[in-house]
Amino acid sequence: MLVAIDTSTDIASLALVEDASILAELTWRSHQNHTVQLLPNLEHLLKLTGFTPADLTGVVVAKGPGSFNGLRVGISAAKGLAFSLNIPIVGIDSLEVEAYQYAYTGLPICPIFNAGRNEITTALFQKHTDGWKRLFEDQITTVDKLVLDIKEKTLFCGEYLPAVSSELVSLLGDKAVVVSPTTDIRRASYLAGLGKMKIDNGEIDNAATLQPIYLRRPPITIAKHK
Repeated sequence: MLVAIDTSTDIASLALVEDASILAELTWRSHQNHTVQLLPNLEHLLKLTGFTPADLTGVVVAKGPGSFNGLRVGISAAKGLAFSLNIPIVGIDSLEVEAYQYAYTGLPICPIFNAGRNEITTALFQKHTDGWKRLFEDQITTVDKLVLDIKEKTLFCGEYLPAVSSELVSLLGDKAVVVSPTTDIRRASYLAGLGKMKIDNGEIDNAATLQPIYLRRPPITIAKHK
């Protein structure tokens, strides 16, 4: 049984998945309280399904980009499970998880997260007949620069400000299929699906060296001397 952990952004999610069956899943708005919410929610899911940590056979974690603190909490918890239970760990790009939920559309999928400073974090994916493909790498950019790379009808999804939706439609017209960020909920069961594919292919990460994806350096606060 896999456990999937996603604390990349304000929307957090956990899932317990066996093969292709979702045994339990919980998605909530964390308000950046991942530290105090994550492990109690995992304990709740295990108790709900009648399992214990000893029943886990692998852990899949969203590794960013995303919130600095959120990623730290999720990856630390995932590593703790991997080390203590001696089970495989796989890290998955958080933007890829967001996009994978819409793979069934066949459209190019452009996931977007707010990056602050009037910027966005984004990438591009698409499901082809020969499988799920990344079309360009994660990047921090602006909407007006992003649209220069959009050549065909594309689905946009993720967590971003309403102004981003308006700008995409204004600049791209019918080429923009925009999922409202108020209804777009990233689910850990999709994270588990991506992780299972990697585990089945033998693409296991090293728990000691797995690191978050930070496209921007974490903010550093310098103490003031009195």
